[in-house]
Amino acid sequence: MALVLEARNLVKRYPGATANAVDGLSLSLSEGACLGLLGPNGAGKTTTIEIMEGISQPDSGEVLYRGAPIGRDFRERTGIQFQQTALQDHLSVREVLTLFGRLYPRATPVAELAALCDLGEFLERDSKKLSGGQRQRVLLAVALVNDPDVLFLDEPTTGLDPQARRKFWELVRLIKSRRKTILLTTHYMEEAYALCDEVAIVDAGRVIAQGQPDRLLKEHFDGVTIELPKADFRAPAAPLPGKLVERDGIVEVFTADVDATLGALIASGSTLARLKVRPRSLEDLFLELTGKELRE
Repeated sequence: MALVLEARNLVKRYPGATANAVDGLSLSLSEGACLGLLGPNGAGKTTTIEIMEGISQPDSGEVLYRGAPIGRDFRERTGIQFQQTALQDHLSVREVLTLFGRLYPRATPVAELAALCDLGEFLERDSKKLSGGQRQRVLLAVALVNDPDVLFLDEPTTGLDPQARRKFWELVRLIKSRRKTILLTTHYMEEAYALCDEVAIVDAGRVIAQGQPDRLLKEHFDGVTIELPKADFRAPAAPLPGKLVERDGIVEVFTADVDATLGALIASGSTLARLKVRPRSLEDLFLELTGKELRE
């Protein structure tokens, strides 16, 4: 697939900082694909995104849109859903979309945006009287008002309940089907796995892993995760056949030998009534590579 957006060797250091916020980072987005940008707080994600959006300038490196430095054409062909966006008071959703549409030389008709983002039931409602999920759908429509080629979604489902989050996922999949190129940041590993064709994990201002989620998991892991409540766990006399991690009241054992691990747990007197066996996940990979929780 053709490359739509490239970041090449980006470097950014803030005054007074002892290290670069972004340190030689490179990324590329293929046409029609969704790339998930993941990383712990302070990893350089926000700075990277702001540079790629054209909001901030790097100290060195460059961002290319279809092979050329980003400029006015790029800004007109880009849509951004920020973590927080203020909407005009006392305007209906229809009026909000009409207002933002007038800022661009071309705009998607309000009726089309309403259908795409499922706004019909509250199109005439005051924008201040929306639920969290409804507001996020409106902000997605605002980001799409200029029919962009590239769409930036910055933690778009943070704070939403599971039903609203999955509804938003459906909308993102529909947008992907229209060949939009998407850069998504999220704190939800399940969301990244469900929506992203590729993920890039960032730490200390650099990309430390990038690729299709399943391929990355296959490259880094062999086996499954066995987990049980810490209260049910009894340490075996001999080391378990796998890596053991304790966190948040849970004991996890990463192992390629399920039978031997279960046998050792039974022999130790551990209670298996609440034990779970699951495949390795993106969250496991994140912790393996960064050694950090996603939220610090």
